[in-house]
Order: sequence, then C-alpha cells, then structure tokens
Amino acid sequence: MINFLPVFEQMDLIRRGVEEILPEDELEKKIQKSILNNKPLRIKLGCDPSRPDLHIGHGVVLRKLRHFQDLGHQAILVIGDFTAMIGDPSGRNKTRPQLSLNQARLNAESYVEQAKKILDIKKLKVVYNSSWLSKMNFNDVISLTSSYTVARMLERDDFTKRFKQEIPISIHEFLYPLAQGKDSVELESDVELGGTDQKFNLLVGRDLQKSNGQTPQCIITTPLLEGTDGVEKMSKSYGNHISLNDKPEDMYGKTLSISDDMILKWLVLAADVETKILEKARKQLKNPSQNPMNIKRDLARRIISLFYDQNTALKAEEYFNSIVVGKGIPKDIIEYHSGEDESIVNIIFNSGLLKSKGEARRMIKQGAVRIDGELISDINSAIKSKIGREFILKVGKRRFLKVLI
Repeated sequence: MINFLPVFEQMDLIRRGVEEILPEDELEKKIQKSILNNKPLRIKLGCDPSRPDLHIGHGVVLRKLRHFQDLGHQAILVIGDFTAMIGDPSGRNKTRPQLSLNQARLNAESYVEQAKKILDIKKLKVVYNSSWLSKMNFNDVISLTSSYTVARMLERDDFTKRFKQEIPISIHEFLYPLAQGKDSVELESDVELGGTDQKFNLLVGRDLQKSNGQTPQCIITTPLLEGTDGVEKMSKSYGNHISLNDKPEDMYGKTLSISDDMILKWLVLAADVETKILEKARKQLKNPSQNPMNIKRDLARRIISLFYDQNTALKAEEYFNSIVVGKGIPKDIIEYHSGEDESIVNIIFNSGLLKSKGEARRMIKQGAVRIDGELISDINSAIKSKIGREFILKVGKRRFLKVLI
C-alpha cells in the first residue's frame, strides 16, 4: 500500500521549476487514477550517454525525476545506448558524432554512478533501449517511419534552420525522435521528462503511443540552466559548468561567481528551493540595503548540501573565507614530487590539479598560475632548482599544490 499525497500536493511539487506540463489536466487525471488504484505512474527519462560528465545543469531534470520518486511513482532511466549510435540532433546546427555501442555503454556506467547523487538508486529502474531497438528488422523500421511525415519532422526548429541554411540533414537524424518515441511505446510510460530542447521528441513519443493504441504520455519540460557566465547554457565545452563531481569548495566558489540576475533561477533549478524561500530571496534582492552576495552564499550552501551534506557546505564556506577572501594557504595541501626541470604544465597535469595540459596552458595564459606568489606567464616555464627545495604552486583562486624537488 502506497501512501500517495493528494493530487494538489503532488502537483505543487511537480510544477516546481518546470517550463511546461502538457496536457496538465491529463496529468492530474493520471495522478488521481494512480491514487484510486494504488498504482504508481511510470515516469520516463531518457539520458544521452554521449556526455559522461554530468553537471548541475543535467541535475535539473534528474531532480524532477527524483521528485516523482519521492511522491511514490516508478522512475525509469532509459540509457540511450542504441540511440547514441544515431546522435541526438536536438539543438544542433550540424550532425552530431555517432558513438559505438561499447563506448555508449561505458559512458552510461559513469552517468548512472553520478546520477546516484540525485536519484534514489534502490528504487530506480534502469533500462537500455538497445534491448528492443537492436531487435528491430528493416520491416519494423519501415513500419515505424511510416507513422511520421517529413513535413512533421521539419517542424522542429533545429531541422528548419538547417534546411533553410542548406546545412545537410542526414536521414538517420530523422530516426532519432522516432527511436526515442519507440522507447515510450515499449515502456508504456505515463509521463516523460526532458529539457525544453527535447519537446519535439517527447511529443513524438506521445503520438506513437496513440497510434499503438496506448494512453498517450504527458510530457514535462524543464528549463535549460545558464552556466556561471549567465549567458550560455551550462556546458563543459563553455567552461561555465559546475560538475556533480566537483569538490565542495569549487562548487562554492563557482556559485559565488554567478551574476546577481541569475540568483533566483539558480535557487529554483540548481538548489531546488521551496516557493517561500524563493519569495524571501526575491524580496531581499529588491531591498537596496541587502547585499546580493549574502544570498549567493546561502545558494552555494544549499547546492553543496544537496550533493554532499550541510556540514560539508559549512566547511566549504570556511575554506572560501580563509583561502580566497583571506588569501591563505590550506593546511591539507597536496604534495607532488617533481623531477628537475619539469615543466609547469606537466606538473599541473601530472598532479591532477587540472584534467588536461591544454587547460593548464590556458590558465597560464590567463595569468592564473603562480609559484610562491610569482606570476607565471610563459607556458614553457619549468621549475629550475636544487634537490631538496619546495614551492607552493597556485592555480586559479582555489587550487594549491606543494611541489617538492
């Protein structure tokens, strides 16, 4: 026996931080029916395993799936290992690179591991769409494609733009929304979640369910979260992201760097706050006597608490106050044993301070690397010293390394 909350209470949580619910009245009826039959709704979220590193922008829709879990419904995470071989064209101005099935599955393992930070993994159903899509023969594919027209496909904004600009659209890209819709038919999903850029694909699933005699799913879209720059959507490629695996002190510092006009949106989408907390912040921002930085600090603590815990959030704040504001050096600094004449770039990369040599060079060019307080401006610089010396290498505002020769 599941103790479901009343419809209006469930809808209050479901509406939080969403862009659209289509059709909303149908969703309310589905919830009412699930309460009467004491049967959870099947909530589907498809994930693209072409991007194994998740950030809090990905966390927005994952958090919505968690809301449904908390309400007692069945969350289904669809790993698109087969559709990754097609490449999702959503929001793209060119054909997305295709992955091999093995690469997609390796990425998927990392995706699920990171998703544990948000989802209740014990109650989560994880499925791979290769389980049914790989079994389709050419007759099945023809049958699937006959259910949609080219005209309907060209209703998609990204396809329309590419068509008008004479940018090639491959036939296989038309198959992606159909394959995603086939997932909904296979799972008989009641609700499908996705970002606003997925709206067309979600509606295709609804249409395919209708043509297969099923009750069509409702769709819920969540906004795309702008990154720390406040301009582009959060993305690792833009360097404006906060990774789910970031250290707490990095999460804290990056959150404080957002612009004031992004605070309210981040409170809802990144920190998942209730309406009363959001309205309190809104009033504070309108008050000239209030410093927005105090609200950002609260936002940073809330985000860290979601992915770690409250105590860790407080320690991250202490670290920021001591190291960034107070310009101190952390007590538990990592040590790295360097060889003579090892380049700064190699030290930064080999020690794990940064994930690539390219990123290390970029930080040097930006004037963000110092040794014992002295600015390093040459990307070819190396430490030249006698054995037995030690140095403090600082990268950015929050990364430190004790280099031992």
